[in-house]
Order: sequence, then C-alpha cells, then structure tokens
Amino acid sequence: MKKILVFVLVGMFVTVAFAGCKTAEKALVTFVFAKGDAVRLDPADVTDGESITVMDNIFEGLVKYKPGSTEVEPNLATSWEPSSDGLEWTFYLRKDVTFHDGTPFNADAVVFSFERQRDENHPFHKYGEWDYWGWCFGEIAKTEKVDDYTVKITLDTPFAPFISTMAMFTVFVVSPTSANEWGGQWFTHPVGTGPFTFVEWVKGDHITLEKNPDYWGEKAKIDKLIFRVIDDPSARLLALTKGEVHGMEFPNPDDLENIKNNPDLQILSKPGLSVGYLAMNMGEDTPGYQEEFGDVRVRRAIAHAINKQDIIDYLYKGTAIVAKNPIPPTLWGYNDAIQDYEYNPEKARELLAEAGYPDGFKTNLWAMPVSRPYMFDPTKIATAIQADLAKVGIDAEIVSYDWGTYLDKTDNGEHAMCLLGWTGDYADPDNFLYVLLDPDSATVGSAGNVAFYRNPEVHRLNMEAVTTFDLAKRTELYKQVQVLVHEDVPWVTLAHATQILVFRSNVKGFVLYPTGDYHFDATYFEGEG
Repeated sequence: MKKILVFVLVGMFVTVAFAGCKTAEKALVTFVFAKGDAVRLDPADVTDGESITVMDNIFEGLVKYKPGSTEVEPNLATSWEPSSDGLEWTFYLRKDVTFHDGTPFNADAVVFSFERQRDENHPFHKYGEWDYWGWCFGEIAKTEKVDDYTVKITLDTPFAPFISTMAMFTVFVVSPTSANEWGGQWFTHPVGTGPFTFVEWVKGDHITLEKNPDYWGEKAKIDKLIFRVIDDPSARLLALTKGEVHGMEFPNPDDLENIKNNPDLQILSKPGLSVGYLAMNMGEDTPGYQEEFGDVRVRRAIAHAINKQDIIDYLYKGTAIVAKNPIPPTLWGYNDAIQDYEYNPEKARELLAEAGYPDGFKTNLWAMPVSRPYMFDPTKIATAIQADLAKVGIDAEIVSYDWGTYLDKTDNGEHAMCLLGWTGDYADPDNFLYVLLDPDSATVGSAGNVAFYRNPEVHRLNMEAVTTFDLAKRTELYKQVQVLVHEDVPWVTLAHATQILVFRSNVKGFVLYPTGDYHFDATYFEGEG
C-alpha cells in the first residue's frame, strides 16, 4: 500500500509541474521520462543501457565527458598526471564532496570502488559479476591511496584509451559505507555523489530520484526525476502526447512524421556510436551451439540472405544506415574499403548446399523485448529476418525473454542466433572490437562477445593496437581486425542508428551525447529554469 500511495503522490507532483500551477510555496518541479526498466543499480555490475541511464544521474567518476562530446574533463578529480611510460596515473581529488548518505568522498572511496571489482579477495567482490572490468579495465594492476585526496592507479601494460575509459559508468565512485551496509542487496540501494539521489525503485513500474541539495557542483534544475517503465514505443508516445510523461526514448520510426507535425512535441537527434547486429553462436562450449554455425559458408549464406536495405528503409524509416562493419563510420579507424555482403538469396542457397544443407535447417532467432538506441523495434526486425531466412530454407523460431533474463542467457550462449547491439562507452575502436569480438570477451556466462567468436589473430591485433599510442598505427591495426571479422562473419552487421529522443516542446536544456548517456541535471521546463 505504501508504494501505491507514493506513486499516486508522484503523479500529483507531475500534474502540478506540467501544468505550471503556482501556489503560495514554489511547486516541486517533476520530470518524468519513459523508458525500459533497469536490471541493477550498481554501476560496476551492469552492461545494459537502461540501468546505465539511471546511474548516470546518481553517480560520478573521476573524469567525465564534456556535454555533447567525448572530450574528457575533470569531475571528481580536479587533475591527473600520467608517468612517462603511461603505466602510472595519479589523480588529485576534490575536497568538497560528500556522498548522498553524508559520508565523505575521498581516496578510500575510490580504492574501494575499483578494488572491489579487481581483487577477487576483496570482501565485496562476491556480490557482483563485474563483466565490464574484465572487458575494459583488465590492465589496471592496482589502485592505491597516496593520501586522503590523492589516488595512484597502476597499469600492468600500456593502454591507449585509458583516460577515456575513466569516464565510463563502471568506474563511478560508490559509497563504501552504504555498500558494506547492504552487501548483496546494495544494487537496490545506490548511493553516489551525483546531482540526484535515489528514492525508490518499484520494479516494472518506476524509479524515482530527487535533486541532491548538497551537490558540490551546479545543482539540478528539477526537483524530482522519475523514470517510468513503458516498454512499448507506441505506449510511450501516447503517454507523452497526453502529457503523462515529458520525454521518451526510441520512438517507433512509423510515428516520426506525426511527431514532427505535433507542435506540442520536439525531436532531438544526433549520430551515435552504435551498431545493431545479428550474432551467430560459434561457441562449441555453449548450451545453444548448433554445428551449422561452425561453418563459415552457413554464416556467409545468412549474410547474403538478409535484405538489410529493406530493414533500413521500411523498419528504421531512414533513421539508420546499413552497417557493413562492427564499428560505426563516425569513429576513427573505420575501414570503408570493405565490401558488404550483397543481398543475394540465390547465393545464400548455393552456400548452404556447399555446406551440406541443401534443404536448409531449423534454428532459433532471439529478439530483444525492449527498444534500444541501435534497434527501435527488435520484434519487427526479427520477423523480417525470419522471413528472409525462410526464403533460403532456414526455419528460425523467434525467442524472447524479459530484458535482464535475455542478457543473462545470451551471455551464457543459450541462443543459436540473437539480436543485440552496442553504443560505444568511449570513442575508441577498442570498445567495439575488443569488448564485442575478442576471444577474451567470449567467456561463457559473462560474454560481451555473444557470437563466441575466437580468432587468435583478432586478439593479437587488438592487443597490439591497444598498447601503442601511435594513432596511425592503431588505425591500420583496427582496419585489419575489421577485414578478419568480415571474412569470418560472426555477425550480420545490420544498422548504425541515429539517436532519437522525443520531449514535450517546453522541455529545455537536455543534451545528447555520442555515447548515448542521459544526463538530466541541466534539464528544465521553459519558464521554470
């Protein structure tokens, strides 16, 4: 009953804020954003964007990206110094910051936040999977306190993207006091230093945050931030049109024209660092492996069978471009010389016959249950792919689960094929080609590489690229990786999508980031900010 009452009261605040009513005392300004639900609220123990969106507003890292860019600037650290060999990084911390629970931010908190992920003997390590640490921070050998406001991070090998990775959510700093109090349930009681504090999470319904009155920086312009869970894009738009919410993510492309013609709504869009793809499970040690996908001819047949241009034209409605590489063309290192697999069903049938499957075969195709920035309507895309595959004799059953289960099961390799995608966390090919396609990332149970593609030459090139600081050399190495991936076809690369969010027309101040992060501290209603 208490949760219901709280939600009703929240709805009252929404009405007051949206109508702009004035009372004797200033009304609370409440902003409601429609999206999918989070999985966990521990920034170091998630891999999904729905969770990250919430945590971007609760937590902070030592550095951050400047609004709307991937340029790094100070945040909880005021400055930093690398050693001449790039193996030691000293960070000088702010002295005027407290966590939402009133405890001080200091070097001990940074060491706790990092070491709980790295050190298997750390008392908090048992409470998480820490996937991203292995994917992006394995070079960190230790994090040490120099004094109360100085931290030294030591790497065991040079890592060219290091300072960019420090802006990622994985290394947001958490309250050690709160984490130790809640232990394995801390992911439902998040405490950071950011512009908003956590209030409640009603699973499947909403997450509520409030303005942090003691924030060390410029304080948020809204008093209450509610993430309302609405999975269906059409239902989100209906709520937005009726004024029940003030912003939404991932509109259905079919609705864009009507949105543009509605004076009460506005569209924000920007090219993103994203890719949507169909992964084919090549991992013989995974539960979902089928021997058909161990044959490159079958994988190439599937690439020829899928009409990607039709998917872009009729399902993305021009909000994306056809992808031929696993990194977007907006990112340096993109190999434009690669020729994509043409849509050619006859060629697909020939390849299947050569591989010993002249009559095709049965398999499964997993589709995400939620809209994502790289794939606004996964169910329709899965249906289109299913129809294309049927034309060449492949009978693919569409399978789906709730979002958290879907991620767990694909990490575990329980699929034969699955739809997924990626929005870059930092502007470096390493974040795509290592995290999504390197053998290191193909561990059953914690895979970023859900194709379980394990080419040792890809690994060698990735390692050489990430340990050199010569940009021209790194570019050439990553182009070679893209050639290998193209030849081996662990994915059918589908689309590079444009970021699109929709807001009420009186919403101002929100900025789109290339990384797809949502920061609401500068957001306000016209006439309120």
